Amino acid sequence: MESLLHLISRHGYIVVFAVVLAEAIGLPVPAAIALVGAGAAVASKALKAHLVLPLAISAMLIGDSLLYILGWHMGWLLLGILCKVSINPETCILRSAESFYKRGKMTLLFAKFVPGVNTMAPPLAGSMKMRFDQFLRLDFLGAAFYTCSYFAAGYLFRDFLMSMVHGFQTAGHAIEAVLVVAVIVYAGYRIWLYGKYSMYKLVPRVQVQELAKKLAADGGADKVLLVDVRSHGYYDENAERIKGSIRLEPNHLEEELKNLPKGKDIYLYCT
Repeated sequence: MESLLHLISRHGYIVVFAVVLAEAIGLPVPAAIALVGAGAAVASKALKAHLVLPLAISAMLIGDSLLYILGWHMGWLLLGILCKVSINPETCILRSAESFYKRGKMTLLFAKFVPGVNTMAPPLAGSMKMRFDQFLRLDFLGAAFYTCSYFAAGYLFRDFLMSMVHGFQTAGHAIEAVLVVAVIVYAGYRIWLYGKYSMYKLVPRVQVQELAKKLAADGGADKVLLVDVRSHGYYDENAERIKGSIRLEPNHLEEELKNLPKGKDIYLYCT
């Protein structure tokens, strides 16, 4: 934090723009801290609010628009790439998709405040073919709310922020030790999660030809259940489905599972 605030005090607008843009495109940099620092710098007369706020919001819109366009063309492939930092990419994607399922396009208004969803929301909106003008309006409101919130915190609590930074300088060695321990604990936690979720990489798959043979065999249709599990953003009620398949909403999985028959082989498919 101290280094970032020092950069902001020296290079101001460029640093705020670059940090906010970097976080918007998914890089692990602290845009919130940069915005708080910008607010403190404005309170100290080092920066001008009418310049730094539009720059920060523009950086966020540029990054979000880039991910929206990539999401439009790459779909779930991009979402999977962005989720590589997660131990379980499928869970990462579905968590973000669930926000859209429950709250719709309004997710964009608060997505920036939710870790994980903040980066996933723009490409998810693009992959679901949301209109760009509608995306831009909602994303602008969300970006403005996020930017102004952290900027205002830095502006109003500048003295407290400076005291905190001074405290970090005074207790430098103790804080370094705490950070090292935190990194070790976090690394151990990630390793534990990797072992916990590694079983899901062994989920069996079936080739189309093999499944077609099972369905064509005598009584095959009575022994097999096909389930369409496409998320709501990709599911179109008017589109063709595999004949005989049923629809299952993945965001209501626990409730849906209770209604599935017990004596059939169940095969899932999606896009």
